[in-house]
Amino acid sequence: MLRGFWVLINVSIWTTILGTVGALASLFEAKRGRTMGHCARIWANVILVTSGIPYKIYGLKHLDPANQYIFAGNHGSGFDIPLAFAALPYWLVPVAKIELRKVPVLGWVMNAGGHIFVDRSSHEKAISSMMKARDSLIKTPRSVMLWPEGSRTKDGTIAPFKRGGLLISIETGMPVVPVAFVNSYKLHKKGSWRVNKIAVEIRIGKPIPVDNYTKETRRDFANNVRDAVVRLHESPVPGNRVG
Repeated sequence: MLRGFWVLINVSIWTTILGTVGALASLFEAKRGRTMGHCARIWANVILVTSGIPYKIYGLKHLDPANQYIFAGNHGSGFDIPLAFAALPYWLVPVAKIELRKVPVLGWVMNAGGHIFVDRSSHEKAISSMMKARDSLIKTPRSVMLWPEGSRTKDGTIAPFKRGGLLISIETGMPVVPVAFVNSYKLHKKGSWRVNKIAVEIRIGKPIPVDNYTKETRRDFANNVRDAVVRLHESPVPGNRVG
């Protein structure tokens, strides 16, 4: 319980400090949001260190530092966000629900960081949001982090992947990188203040090209991406098979 309060205090303090610094810096840079990306990586590492959460990364060798990717992973914990920012050395932005854009301070910080907002109130608005995201990524290239399950797991199982977010990859031609967050669901349960000290692994797979997929075959694409994440998650020897 005490660890949970400590985590909350640290998240609040460092989100305010680094978010404000990044947002103000973005006002004076050509590629708006890049500085926020650096601040996000610092924020993530500070949160994980102060929360006492150890983690290991496997598979970075599969990636080209000069490229941008759509990262797609399983969702087990609220800590998946700092884990992703800490593990992936890219200007990384997540896809967030549009309601967060109206939250004081947080919405300002996310908007300054070039985050992608999706309106899920209807199918038409969701598709429109994806098209705006496509145009934004083409204009200002950056990597995206997706959790296609849509909600956190309670027992570690990986639910079917939704197609909507992955459509960005098909529209932009950016390859999708499967990412497995192993044991993150054990860190804490949704709605609980208890935070467990559990070692987490972030396993990164080989990029999946999108050349052979279209809007009509996006269901197959989502299934193939999920299968790749499941294989990473179930790999018994990450040192040999993942990283």
